[in-house]
Amino acid sequence: MEDRNALGEFLRSRRERLRPRDVGLAPGGRRRTPGLRREEVALLAALSSDYYSRLEQGRVKTPSEAALASLARAMRLSIEEQQHLFRLAGQRPPEPHSPLAHVDPAMQYLLDVLDSTPAQVCDDLLTVVAQNRAAEALFGVWTGLPGYESNVTWRWFADPASRELNDPAEHERIGRAYAADLRAGLARRSAHDAAAHGLVADLLTRSEEFARVWEDHDVAALSSAPKRILHPLVGDLDLQCDVVLSPATGHRLVLFRPRVGSDAAAKFDFLTVLGPQSFD
Repeated sequence: MEDRNALGEFLRSRRERLRPRDVGLAPGGRRRTPGLRREEVALLAALSSDYYSRLEQGRVKTPSEAALASLARAMRLSIEEQQHLFRLAGQRPPEPHSPLAHVDPAMQYLLDVLDSTPAQVCDDLLTVVAQNRAAEALFGVWTGLPGYESNVTWRWFADPASRELNDPAEHERIGRAYAADLRAGLARRSAHDAAAHGLVADLLTRSEEFARVWEDHDVAALSSAPKRILHPLVGDLDLQCDVVLSPATGHRLVLFRPRVGSDAAAKFDFLTVLGPQSFD
């Protein structure tokens, strides 16, 4: 630590340089001091206002890695700033392929401006590392979950309930696409990458369907494809799922845009107002 509260001072300096429009927030009237309010940063990072205030005040002894990663994304930190934040907190910066790793600022910006179009950022193995409000409203919160639960492919095969929103007629095609994408991601990683190989091993143990598809050795990164969502509140959504790659980080922006001629856009607006829901 550079001094007794270097972490708090750094957080405050990053907070004060931000404006609401930088992070997709409404201005909210006149402000007495520059930058975001503490409660706004806490909201963006999915932390309590009290916890964030104690962080700035130097009253949190050992912030968690997950909290630090959420703050780095909420404050739109560069990769160097994120690494500095972790070191000030006495934590090792995340490895490049960690779910807590840096999110490309361009990807984060697109999440902010795509306010009513569901979009999420995934790593090269399809682990969700960031979502916008519309994606959370449509699919629920998928970031920061334990184990492999933030991984789209793992959820598809290990937790069949996660595919209930998808048209059953598309299940086979989607499952094969996820398996082929996982094999492509595995090929890009080191042969000694324990996390990647652990994901495959866990799926082979849990899912006979995955084992069957995996034996075909199909390999292909995800690309644009139609997708039909059967939503319990707004009905059918005819979407086009597009994938945009970041050369800098290998992250992928996956967005779900309305297909031409569909009424999905109006339904997105309704879902975003409702926010994340549980339909159990």
